[in-house]
Amino acid sequence: MLGIAAAVLFFLAFLFNATDLDGNDVFSSTNLMLLGLMLLALQVAGIGSGWGGRGRSRR
Repeated sequence: MLGIAAAVLFFLAFLFNATDLDGNDVFSSTNLMLLGLMLLALQVAGIGSGWGGRGRSRR
Protein backbone atom coordinates (compact mmCIF):
# COMPACT_ATOMS: atom_id res chain seq x y z
CA MET A 1 0.00 0.00 0.00
CA LEU A 2 2.86 2.38 0.75
CA GLY A 3 4.36 1.55 -2.63
CA ILE A 4 1.18 2.73 -4.37
CA ALA A 5 1.19 5.95 -2.35
CA ALA A 6 4.84 6.48 -3.31
CA ALA A 7 3.99 5.97 -6.98
CA VAL A 8 1.23 8.59 -6.74
CA LEU A 9 3.62 11.05 -5.10
CA PHE A 10 6.23 10.43 -7.79
CA PHE A 11 3.61 11.03 -10.49
CA LEU A 12 2.52 14.29 -8.85
CA ALA A 13 6.15 15.38 -8.55
CA PHE A 14 6.64 14.62 -12.23
CA LEU A 15 3.58 16.66 -13.17
CA PHE A 16 4.68 19.60 -11.03
CA ASN A 17 8.12 19.47 -12.60
CA ALA A 18 6.90 18.98 -16.18
CA THR A 19 4.39 21.83 -16.07
CA ASP A 20 6.65 24.19 -14.09
CA LEU A 21 3.84 24.62 -11.61
CA ASP A 22 4.92 27.01 -8.89
CA GLY A 23 3.22 26.22 -5.64
CA ASN A 24 4.37 26.99 -2.18
CA ASP A 25 7.56 25.47 -0.81
CA VAL A 26 5.75 22.64 0.96
CA PHE A 27 4.38 21.04 -2.22
CA SER A 28 7.41 21.44 -4.45
CA SER A 29 8.41 18.59 -6.73
CA THR A 30 11.56 17.90 -4.70
CA ASN A 31 9.60 17.55 -1.47
CA LEU A 32 7.09 15.21 -3.13
CA MET A 33 9.93 13.04 -4.45
CA LEU A 34 11.48 12.90 -0.99
CA LEU A 35 8.15 11.87 0.53
CA GLY A 36 7.87 9.16 -2.13
CA LEU A 37 11.35 7.89 -1.30
CA MET A 38 10.45 7.81 2.39
CA LEU A 39 7.33 5.75 1.65
CA LEU A 40 9.34 3.33 -0.50
CA ALA A 41 11.91 2.96 2.27
CA LEU A 42 9.13 2.13 4.73
CA GLN A 43 7.70 -0.40 2.26
CA VAL A 44 11.08 -2.10 1.84
CA ALA A 45 11.52 -2.15 5.62
CA GLY A 46 8.30 -4.13 5.91
CA ILE A 47 6.05 -1.45 7.36
CA GLY A 48 2.68 -1.36 5.61
CA SER A 49 3.18 -4.66 3.84
CA GLY A 50 0.04 -6.13 5.34
CA TRP A 51 1.69 -9.34 6.49
CA GLY A 52 1.66 -10.10 10.18
CA GLY A 53 4.52 -12.03 11.71
CA ARG A 54 2.21 -14.26 13.75
CA GLY A 55 -0.16 -15.13 10.93
CA ARG A 56 0.67 -18.85 10.90
CA SER A 57 0.99 -21.14 13.83
CA ARG A 58 1.98 -24.80 13.73
CA ARG A 59 0.33 -27.25 16.08
